[in-house]
Amino acid sequence: MSDPSTRTRKRSYDDGCAVAQIMDVIGERWALLVMRELMFGPKRFTDLRADLPGISANVLTQRLEGLEAAGIVTRRRLPPPAGSQVYGLTDWGAEAEILFRVIGRWAARSPFLAPAPMSVNSAILSMRTMFSGARAGDLRCTFALELSGVEFALSVTDGTLTVEPGRAAHPDARIGGSPDMLVRALYGGESVEALTAEGALRVEGDAALVQRWCDCFPLPDRAPAPDPI
Repeated sequence: MSDPSTRTRKRSYDDGCAVAQIMDVIGERWALLVMRELMFGPKRFTDLRADLPGISANVLTQRLEGLEAAGIVTRRRLPPPAGSQVYGLTDWGAEAEILFRVIGRWAARSPFLAPAPMSVNSAILSMRTMFSGARAGDLRCTFALELSGVEFALSVTDGTLTVEPGRAAHPDARIGGSPDMLVRALYGGESVEALTAEGALRVEGDAALVQRWCDCFPLPDRAPAPDPI
């Protein structure tokens, strides 16, 4: 196996700026998306391939090696009976969530942003990014959210959204479906009632409360499109 730090040095910007130096690692194609898919817990190599269907096994191996050499990703072997090797973010790597939020809000203003499939992690990060405490007001709720088989405990209190992996205790409602179907409710202007009638979303419990929560994710205004060349 080649030394990832050697590959990074060969591609270095040779610039004293900290941003330039970290871009030697996270500026590689797919690197940030690999980090995104590890943001809510460790995953096996095969899980990462499934969550990033456009990446090849060779490129994923290279990115994991580079991120590990940079101190952003760590790998470990699960104890028996699992015994699988998993990759996860270091504490420093997990601090990069703020980057995804800032870049995500800025990128959402692109005049060319178009609907496309989203992974579970990208949908959760988008919720953490776009939630409006001002829009939520006095909303208080707890939901059990299941996206493509992955469970999250979600709550809103005092204008703050919390979304964490795991099961919610005594939820006001249970929401299930794919990330793309949830995004239709959050950002696509489609009502919870219509999506549940269509079978795109499953809602058990207080559907009106779920709708009020879905209305707390306003998108920023689009930036002006450039003049045609």
